[in-house]
Amino acid sequence: MLRIGILGAAKIAPPALVRPARAVAEVEVTAVAARDPGRADAFARKHGIPRTLASYQAVLDDPDVDAVYNPLPNGLHAEWTLKALAAGKHVLCEKPFTANAAQARTVAEAAKAAGLVVMEAFHYRYHPLAERMRSIAHSGELGTIRSVSASLCFPLPKFSDIRYDYSLAGGAMMDAGVYPLTCLRLLGPSEPHVVTARAKLRSPQVDRAMSVELGYEGGATGHLEASMWSSKLLQIRARVKGDRGELKVFNFVAPHLRNRLTLTVDGRTTRERVPGDPTYTYQLRAFAGAVLRGEPFPTTPEDAVQTMSLVDDIYTAAGLPLRGV
Repeated sequence: MLRIGILGAAKIAPPALVRPARAVAEVEVTAVAARDPGRADAFARKHGIPRTLASYQAVLDDPDVDAVYNPLPNGLHAEWTLKALAAGKHVLCEKPFTANAAQARTVAEAAKAAGLVVMEAFHYRYHPLAERMRSIAHSGELGTIRSVSASLCFPLPKFSDIRYDYSLAGGAMMDAGVYPLTCLRLLGPSEPHVVTARAKLRSPQVDRAMSVELGYEGGATGHLEASMWSSKLLQIRARVKGDRGELKVFNFVAPHLRNRLTLTVDGRTTRERVPGDPTYTYQLRAFAGAVLRGEPFPTTPEDAVQTMSLVDDIYTAAGLPLRGV
């Protein structure tokens, strides 16, 4: 049995961990702590968590907690993941992994030295749709890949939200953008590099939208669109074009709610829906398998270093400061 404690009574915790744990027999959510003890107590009562602890550190020090879920604000991910590793706990850390690439490398090195599992919570990577997309893109059936594009745009007009707070490593690229960025890494013919980036700003340091052009070895191009507030109110798509056809995917981020995969090869089009459990359930099963049995998983600390290096390059190309510095 894997006993997990939660750092913070975050809104993402129930769908990402508490409810999936009811479907994963190997996992039990045993404790929660929050900055506001009253909020932690209410959260525990509402979600059937047996214990409320006095602080985040108390969760880490608890011998009855094997691993922690870290859904804290972006700017606190590295700090508390490192503290968890120092306390001997495995970590399921919400995306983005850290505020920047230097922090990601520090966490990756610490995880390796400790021999503990640290998984970045890109839940969509664990749904069968992600493997179906990847297998098509890399099978050769589209011919030579010419371009890859991905987008995640949604409205977040509450500008007091922490996702717009630079001191907490906020920004559209950090929150929305890392999804299409990892999708471009998954589907492209090689690791991409940043060519240009253009931001729409909420404040002088914080992007509300980001548009990025990328390149791949061999000349293929990549395009990323991400926003929390722009004219593209809602868009969740991925597309791969080759010289024999193209792959189009609707809702790669939350495919358990609805998804559609359209494949055109040599003029013939087929459409399918890839069924499956909620993405978070697959992710939690993978986390338990990694901790309890040493099973491999894709969203490793080393993988996160690659993603955060690209995020740093995007902010630099857009003329914005890196997060967390």
